[in-house]
Amino acid sequence: MSDAHRRLLRYSLVFVWLATAVVSVWELDGQSRQLLATLPFNSPQVVTALVLAGAAADAVVGLWIALWPGRVAYAAALLLMGVMTLLATAIEPGWWLHPFGPLTKNLPIAAILVVLLRDDPRP
Repeated sequence: MSDAHRRLLRYSLVFVWLATAVVSVWELDGQSRQLLATLPFNSPQVVTALVLAGAAADAVVGLWIALWPGRVAYAAALLLMGVMTLLATAIEPGWWLHPFGPLTKNLPIAAILVVLLRDDPRP
């Protein structure tokens, strides 16, 4: 794969992670809160802390891929996405059927991460 293609894939992922972090904070009382409100420990403080922790994790991964790309960053992103996908599936499996694909979008993102992980020339 050319460097230009690798950069295109990488920066598209950076955008996804950073945009998700910003939107999660911007809409703190929105969909993330609604998803987490179904948990048995759904106090407002706990839910806020979970949403902000998820946003922070998204921001860290986005910046990591932007500033220090490489196999470790891609593997960490893949792991974080996998964990968040499994948690969201356990909480609300119906999100797999959502027309805007909050969970189904993770499949092509995972494919991009695997391609970058395998194709990265850095150790």
